[in-house]
Amino acid sequence: MPTEKEKMLAGELYQANDPELVAERLCAKTLCHRYNQQPVELDKRVLSELLGYETDAHIETTFRCDYGYNIKLGRNFYANYNLVVLDCATVIIGDDVFLAPNVVISTAGHPVEAGPRVAGWEFAKPITIGNKVWLGAGVLIMPGVSIGDNAVIGAGSVVTRSIPANTVAVGNPCRVIRELPDQTS
Repeated sequence: MPTEKEKMLAGELYQANDPELVAERLCAKTLCHRYNQQPVELDKRVLSELLGYETDAHIETTFRCDYGYNIKLGRNFYANYNLVVLDCATVIIGDDVFLAPNVVISTAGHPVEAGPRVAGWEFAKPITIGNKVWLGAGVLIMPGVSIGDNAVIGAGSVVTRSIPANTVAVGNPCRVIRELPDQTS
């Protein structure tokens, strides 16, 4: 029988209050707290410990995540203040991605039906953000979304479905309003 963590990572309904998951979230909270309190020169070590690999990412404080090990950051990643990543499923972010303040990336969701939700069931769907993407201030990325290379998501947008490459998208729900020239190079 699969563990709650295995079910979480497989995108199935799982119990987030499972002791193994609670312990892993506590570890991530502790590392996030250290990251947010450390002098700048120590940030890279704590961030590497949280993510499980070395990175050249620059994430302004405060930064919060559920687990850390499900976040895969490309080169030259920058996040402004108050980034939240609910990484119950994999979050893959490409190279040269910039995030404005107060961005939330949430792989986590709950059943619409009250009974299962109140009983503690949760699900997670992976999120992928391509290369050279810019997310404006206060953008919310919902479970299961992919954002293509070179896309720009306007401030305050709620991204509930995937956005193609080389586009500008805005709103709640977020919709493409303009195409951009292909910027592959």
